[in-house]
Amino acid sequence: MAKNAIQKIAMNAAENIPYDKLMLSQKNVRRIKDGVSIEQLAEDIGRRKLIQSLNVRPVLDGEGEETGTFEVPAGGRRYLALGILIKQKRLAKNEPIPCIVNRRQETSAEEDSLAENLRRADLHPLDQFRAFKTLSDQGLDPDEIGARFFVSPATVRQRLRLASVSPKLLDLYEKDEIRLEQIMALSISDDHARQEQVWERISSSHTQEPYYIRRLLTETTVRADDRRAVYVGAEAYEAAGGVILRDLFEQDSGGWFQDAALLEQLVFDRLKVDAEAIRAEGWKWVDAAISFPYGHTSGMRRIYAEAQELSAGEIERYDALKAEYDQLDADYAKAEDADEAIEAKLDQLGSELDAIDDRPQSYDPAQKAIAGVFVTLAANGALQVDAGFVRYEDEPRTETGDVDEGEEQGADGETRSNGGDDGDGVVVNGIPVHDASGDDGEDDGIKPLPDRLVFDLTAQRTLALRNAVAGDVDSAFVAALHAFVLQVFYRFAPNTCLEISLKSGSFSQVDGLAETSWAKEISERHEAWDRDLPDEAEGLWDFLLGLDEASRKALFAHCVSLTLNAVVEPWNRRAKALEHADVLGRSLQFDMVDAGWTPTVEFLGRLTKARILQAVREARGADSAQLIDHMKKDIMAREAARLLEGSNWLPEPLRVEVDEVSADAGDAVAGDMSVEAALDGDAAELPAFLADDADPSSDEPVTIDGDKADHLQAAE
Repeated sequence: MAKNAIQKIAMNAAENIPYDKLMLSQKNVRRIKDGVSIEQLAEDIGRRKLIQSLNVRPVLDGEGEETGTFEVPAGGRRYLALGILIKQKRLAKNEPIPCIVNRRQETSAEEDSLAENLRRADLHPLDQFRAFKTLSDQGLDPDEIGARFFVSPATVRQRLRLASVSPKLLDLYEKDEIRLEQIMALSISDDHARQEQVWERISSSHTQEPYYIRRLLTETTVRADDRRAVYVGAEAYEAAGGVILRDLFEQDSGGWFQDAALLEQLVFDRLKVDAEAIRAEGWKWVDAAISFPYGHTSGMRRIYAEAQELSAGEIERYDALKAEYDQLDADYAKAEDADEAIEAKLDQLGSELDAIDDRPQSYDPAQKAIAGVFVTLAANGALQVDAGFVRYEDEPRTETGDVDEGEEQGADGETRSNGGDDGDGVVVNGIPVHDASGDDGEDDGIKPLPDRLVFDLTAQRTLALRNAVAGDVDSAFVAALHAFVLQVFYRFAPNTCLEISLKSGSFSQVDGLAETSWAKEISERHEAWDRDLPDEAEGLWDFLLGLDEASRKALFAHCVSLTLNAVVEPWNRRAKALEHADVLGRSLQFDMVDAGWTPTVEFLGRLTKARILQAVREARGADSAQLIDHMKKDIMAREAARLLEGSNWLPEPLRVEVDEVSADAGDAVAGDMSVEAALDGDAAELPAFLADDADPSSDEPVTIDGDKADHLQAAE
């Protein structure tokens, strides 16, 4: 028995049909504009001609005969694009158009239109990346590729960057084993080996988010907004052979300087040049560094620049300008209409007055010869020059008389005898004291009193003076203030008879402490007093006596404040001292919230996730904590900072201890407030894209004194 013959498929014929014989079918299923616009498609056809024919059907008359015109149910966008070219006179009306003619009409026009759109598959993104790279290899730059395919040059650069990722990783992306956003993160680095190393590290980890990939790829780099990078500049860094990593898919603030060692060397090279230029101005020394620890100028005397005195001619000119400005300003204030000419004249006069007021300041050359300059980088990368510091060893020594041979000068500037013809090495009040033993004291001439007698007499004077000071509070206050100021502003000055010791910690190991508002206020206050105090310690006592009571108290408070130390150190148990800090804080009604402390993202990022949630729970209630408990740590820290804003929440070390009754009452009130806040809507809703992030990352276990704990209780 013969097998049934398989019926062969016959294709619809292709014909070239003049454009003016075509018409758009109303049976085309596409109604909504999508993708490339008709105008862009027209430009593309004008560049490369038609690369896909139209699908048409003959229009029949009432008797079923062809009328010579054809409708286009599939390919309507191409038809409209050709029409635009005709309107632009770039295409003839009767230009033959390649068409597939469906005369059998075994399917409906609507079905053909739908099939053409549904059966068409977009390129896999990787195919697009590789195609763009092929065009780039053929010599087209990103601008030209973007113009030809109607995308921005930035988009082209992104595609080219993705195509440059390690082929091994792109193969995994093709197999859907790596997500597109992970490939985007990996593209930051051009080092294929490093890309593969990072992927191998995280592929078996539960944390595979793009932010973590970027962090691993840039962990040894320096951000472009770092003070060192800003100081050197991207141009100089790249000219020296450095590479800048850029993230083409997210805001990167200028990228990352890949070679940190090269950058540091460039910083030091430029600092050396800048420091030499400053030292050439006449300073004894210049100390330059990227940054200095807080308190690095402790113990140094400060000298300040003084404005140049105005000459008689300059004073006369200033007075004339001021009078003219005041008169013109007064007249203009009475005018009803604005006058640009008068405003310009006022601006001119104001600028001239400012120029005189802001006359240059200069240092005394003799002072510069013993002083130095600290040169460092400000937070914004600008060169920061702090001038006028005199080290103790450079201080001029005050001599009492000529220093003869056999004498040496002591650390306090006074002469000390080392023995010899004039005495036995003992000096009292600057006068050599001779030993009276070996004689009867009856020789001619008056000899110095014996050491023991001098001691006895001065001991009596000391007790009497102590008693007198105890009866004069004002003098006692000035004496203590005098001793404090000597130690704070005049290093090692021995100009006091009070045995008062003042210590001040610098806390130089704390990063960023110098940038806080408190450090800046202390520094400004210290500098203001330093400017007012006499240059030499000998004139300090009279200066203090001449101050009014309020100024003395302010200076006393400043000196005392520098001795305060409430730092908790694991190796230094100072429980009583820390308790006193709380007592002092309560007396001052001091609170870190009022002082300006807020829980920043950086601070919260140093806590465990359990601690972050505990903070939000304490400040805003359990409902607010539940809003973020599913998040990854970096996002949790950011959203926690937003929730804690304005809550007055403080971590345990910053809270002032209160008595037990007050604490219990405070906890109860805080609890009620948290509930009310939650009911009133204070537990703010998070953006939907964050609330949907339900893949929490694990965190290190919370420990208390070495033991694991599932929940941390707030300190009372």
